[in-house]
Amino acid sequence: MRFVWAVVAFILAAVLIGAGVAQRTVFMGPSEVQMELPAGEPEPYVLISGDVLRAHPGQQTLLVRGEGDLFVAYGRTADMKAWLSDAEYDSITLNKQGEPRTKVVEAEVESASGSGRNPSGSDLWLDSFTEKDSLIANLQLPEGMSVLVARDGVEDAPSDILLTWPLKTTTPWAGPLFVLGALALLAGLVLYILGIRHQRRGKGPRRKGPGPLPPTQPIDLAVDPLPEREPISTGSVPTGEGADEPADKPAEEGRAHRSAHRMRRRLAVAIPAIGLTAVLATGCSAESWPQFDAETSPTPTPTVVAPDNQKPPAVTEAQAARILKDISTTVAAADEARDATQAATRLDGAVLEARTTDYALGAKNAKLGIPAPLPADKVEVVLPQATDSWPRTVLMLTKATDEKVPPVIFTMTQADPWANYRISTMSDMQASAQLPKLAPAWLGTTLVPPDSTFLMTPPSEVAAAFSSLVDDGEKSPYFGEFDDAAKEQAAAITASRAALVKGIADKGASKTTKITFDMTPSAFEPVSLATLDSGAIVSVSVVDTQTVAPTTPDAVIKFDGNPEAEALTGAKESKKGVRTTYGMQLFFAVPAQGASAQIQLLAFHQNILKVEIIK
Repeated sequence: MRFVWAVVAFILAAVLIGAGVAQRTVFMGPSEVQMELPAGEPEPYVLISGDVLRAHPGQQTLLVRGEGDLFVAYGRTADMKAWLSDAEYDSITLNKQGEPRTKVVEAEVESASGSGRNPSGSDLWLDSFTEKDSLIANLQLPEGMSVLVARDGVEDAPSDILLTWPLKTTTPWAGPLFVLGALALLAGLVLYILGIRHQRRGKGPRRKGPGPLPPTQPIDLAVDPLPEREPISTGSVPTGEGADEPADKPAEEGRAHRSAHRMRRRLAVAIPAIGLTAVLATGCSAESWPQFDAETSPTPTPTVVAPDNQKPPAVTEAQAARILKDISTTVAAADEARDATQAATRLDGAVLEARTTDYALGAKNAKLGIPAPLPADKVEVVLPQATDSWPRTVLMLTKATDEKVPPVIFTMTQADPWANYRISTMSDMQASAQLPKLAPAWLGTTLVPPDSTFLMTPPSEVAAAFSSLVDDGEKSPYFGEFDDAAKEQAAAITASRAALVKGIADKGASKTTKITFDMTPSAFEPVSLATLDSGAIVSVSVVDTQTVAPTTPDAVIKFDGNPEAEALTGAKESKKGVRTTYGMQLFFAVPAQGASAQIQLLAFHQNILKVEIIK
């Protein structure tokens, strides 16, 4: 009967293990779902709608195939459409049945740069990919995002586009089936061994019987009488080393040896079976087992609720870091080549004006005109404008790994969807300055109008107020509005002016030379971004003009000790005088109207802009 149950156990083990294998092979469904996007009319650009990307849940894998260079970028749908507004493109969306369809979208506006705009390198994209012949991009795009597929903006975009999403292919009963099958196999082996053992014990020991007796003759007692037996003499039983062992001891040793041999045979069969069970149990992944995870209650976290009409931030933190890296690389190359045209692709306003002068000085004298570095190692602050239109502005604070280089605060602006961000104001942070509370990068902030009356001083008047502080000192009507750092900076500028006057007097030319100073706001508009305390960070630039002119016809203004004047004018003296212009870029934290705080100086930077001979 044990053999019958062993066979049943073997059959059951085969069925269970086979069912487990079938679950992991034959009966397992596909691991992914695919969607081949239909090709439309040949166009330089293909825009894949976010609805297509989210047709199925999970990570989206985009496969683009075609000969040559391939380009894929993703970003906000509104930004993508704005960038494509002056070009025809294929738009792939979903119809009512959930199937992809392609249609051609006509240009909404006339292109200013003509056809063939290369999408590579645009600051508008959140991220982009470039490969040859075949491109695979793993995406996880939320609502409001789309994907752009192109080549170089001139050639037709590739038409072989495939989207895939992973499918959850769990087989929760494969693991238990493997384990149950292994246990049934182990039980069958045990029953089989017990059956063999019982069969052998039931038959008993088999011994060889005696052979045939030899032939005998009759015994004649008269002829050969039986010998008489001698009496048995009593003697001592031998003991000690020469004595024989008890007769039952060899039998006991034999039984123990046979028992140990049978135990080893059982272990030799049982251990592989147990090992097979362990291998089958541990070889299954978590997807092969039922999941009985307890439901975890969510931990409450503070929630920041954005207004209903809140617009998206101009850039994300990762996007801002990538843009900064591109700007830093371009500016470093322009600095090395002293190429103002190249610098103009990433700089604008007062920053470009100062850089252009630095290049001119460096071309005349290598020791002069060393541009201020733009650190891009650590991004400390990203404050983007929340807007869906253009121009767009972002404020950033960055640091270098070299502690000797001061942190730099700057604003950069994107003029339109096709332009890259350019830095317009940039200054070195003051050691004691502390930024006011700012909105998080994912929320963004608003751009404060130049004539806003909600601030202590309107942004359009901040530059004039600081100029008055420098020129008039304590007599300035704005003296009480600025903090100590701003007053100290104004005093330092006044001290440098006094040093120039003293230098001329020391040369005995005070009676034949007239010096005038004048600080005025520059022609560049201020940039103001709101803070959380209803104030604003305002960046302005001012122009400080120093005029040195002779008071008598015989007097001559010499440029001794002024290499910048010699380099920029190409002369060593002037009979009518010289006018030197300095540019200053400043960042202020301006409090709200009615606040008790003062206007705080955050950053300051000064450059020489030009030296002109008066004619």
